[in-house]
Amino acid sequence: MYARSTTIQAHPSFIDAGIKHMSDVVMPALADYEGCAGLSLLVDRDTGRCIATSSWMDEDALRASEGPVRELRDRATEMFHGTATVERWDIAALHRDHRSGRGSCVRVTWLKIEPGRMSRAVDVFKLTALPGMEELAGFCSASMMVDHAAGRAVVSVTFDSREAMDRDMEKADAMRAAGTREMGATVLDSCVFDLAIAHLHVPEMV
Repeated sequence: MYARSTTIQAHPSFIDAGIKHMSDVVMPALADYEGCAGLSLLVDRDTGRCIATSSWMDEDALRASEGPVRELRDRATEMFHGTATVERWDIAALHRDHRSGRGSCVRVTWLKIEPGRMSRAVDVFKLTALPGMEELAGFCSASMMVDHAAGRAVVSVTFDSREAMDRDMEKADAMRAAGTREMGATVLDSCVFDLAIAHLHVPEMV
């Protein structure tokens, strides 16, 4: 499966209007596109950084949607009063313990990985990192998406709440450091977001 992520640097005052537009306009529109498997929206109200991710059943569906989705993206960016950048990913792994609910948050980590080591990095995530994550307080789900050509990956871990995430933060930090070393990866960035929309219908992939 594949994903397209749009990072919008929004004006903080317009985040709520942007969320409503994504829910009321963008999500129903995407549902009409063949091969679309849903949408998620992450929001950092402090910085205005918002990430909308649509999932697609195959690469043909992703490519076929490029033109129509561009119009949706441009209008959504206007509603957020922001600017947008786009990235495309292969969904390498996803595991869901249970569905997220109101108040859930997502810790996102971007990694740089040498292209020749990407397969090993995915194996480390599936076989080593995921079992450890399942032991963290409030763990809901985790995914890893990769860009083979760019040698980049992004790992997202969803928790029931920020309070639950914070309870095991020290343990989670140690696990992330160990996993990053084993992958041979470099952390490019990490951020915690509120999960504003959670309608990605990606099946279990481990």
